Amino acid sequence: MRTLPPLALAAGLAATLLLTTSCEDGKTGGDNAKNADRPGGSACVIGDLGVEVGAGAAPAAGDTGNVTVTLTNQGGACTLKGFPAVDLLAEDGTTSVSPEQTAKSRPLTLGKGSTTSFTITYVRGETGSSKSLTVRKASFALPGATADARDLPWSYGEVARRDGSGGAAQASVSGFETSGD
Repeated sequence: MRTLPPLALAAGLAATLLLTTSCEDGKTGGDNAKNADRPGGSACVIGDLGVEVGAGAAPAAGDTGNVTVTLTNQGGACTLKGFPAVDLLAEDGTTSVSPEQTAKSRPLTLGKGSTTSFTITYVRGETGSSKSLTVRKASFALPGATADARDLPWSYGEVARRDGSGGAAQASVSGFETSGD
C-alpha cells in the first residue's frame, strides 16, 4: 500500500476545496437560501400568459356554475406558487373570492407553451334580490402580483351572497391545475 506525503495530501485537499467552491453558479444547491424560490424559473407574469375563458354557467338561481380560466405560457419557464387572487366586481362594490376549503397550493412550473387552469365556482343568485351580487366583471391576478390583474367580463348571472344581504359571494377559486400530459 502506498501512502502520500502529508504535503501532497494537503495540496490535494486544497485543490478539491477550491474546485468545489468555484463551480457553484447560483443555479443549484439544496440548501442555498438564494435559490430556494427558483426551482424551475422565475415567477410567472400575467403579460406572458395567453388567457382563455370557458364557462358552465348556472342556469337558474341556486344552481352552481363554473368559470374556467386557462392560461398558456408564451414566455420562458416560470413558476406559480399559491392561489390566483380573484375579485368579483359588482354594482355595489368588490368582493374577494376565497380558495376552495379543500384546495391545496403547490408550486407549478410552466415551460413555454405549457398550460394551466383554475376554476371559479359560484352559486347563481336571484335577479334583483338584495341577497345577490350583480357582478359585472371578474378580476384575477397571479400569486404575489395583485397589482397586475386581468379583467374578464361576467355574463353568467348574479351571484348569491353567503349570508344574505351584504355578505360575501357564494364563490370559491381552485388552485392551479395542470393541463395536458
